[in-house]
Amino acid sequence: MPRILGVSGSLRRASFNTALLRAATEVVPAQTTIESASIRDIPLYDGDLEAEHGLPESVRELKERIVQADGLLIVTPEYNNSIPGVLKNTIDWLSRPAADIARVFGNRPVAIVGATPGRGGTMLSQSAWLPVLRTLGTLPWFGGRLQVSDARNVFDADGRLVDERVRSELTRFVAGFASFVANASSARNREPVAGEDGGGVTQTEIRLPRHDS
Repeated sequence: MPRILGVSGSLRRASFNTALLRAATEVVPAQTTIESASIRDIPLYDGDLEAEHGLPESVRELKERIVQADGLLIVTPEYNNSIPGVLKNTIDWLSRPAADIARVFGNRPVAIVGATPGRGGTMLSQSAWLPVLRTLGTLPWFGGRLQVSDARNVFDADGRLVDERVRSELTRFVAGFASFVANASSARNREPVAGEDGGGVTQTEIRLPRHDS
């Protein structure tokens, strides 16, 4: 049964993106689960803090939740035509130490969705995430696209998805990603162990990022 971890990139309590993630958990197909993770307790990245105390507990917990999941669903806002800082900061923490990137992100199925009250539907933010996902060696899913615009009319005052067209698109998107995650998991389970029958596991090359200040 595929397990997907969803992460909303907004801290706002009435966030449209958190509402979109909540709606995704409601339309998930049978035999698949989507769990939600919060980034509220992730501190600003500080190399001195890491050097003196290691990773914060909130970062370690989120890393392990990603490792235990079969796929990662990123629900991203768009700030100033690009990536939201709080979510990028979270990814920066999750990529530490660099030697742990392959365990957390390597060949992990990832999909991106987003909602905005404007007309762009987070298109620029979703595009801006692609170089980051490539650097981390993830396995992005390009089989669907969901960019929710005019979010104030898509969700009601309580954050419930009330636009049936968007609900239908979300249902198709989640079903497609769930199938992708399931197929990727099956492929990993069939991969031969290095040295067994002359085969070996082929992994995406991961370029380790640097956190220079």
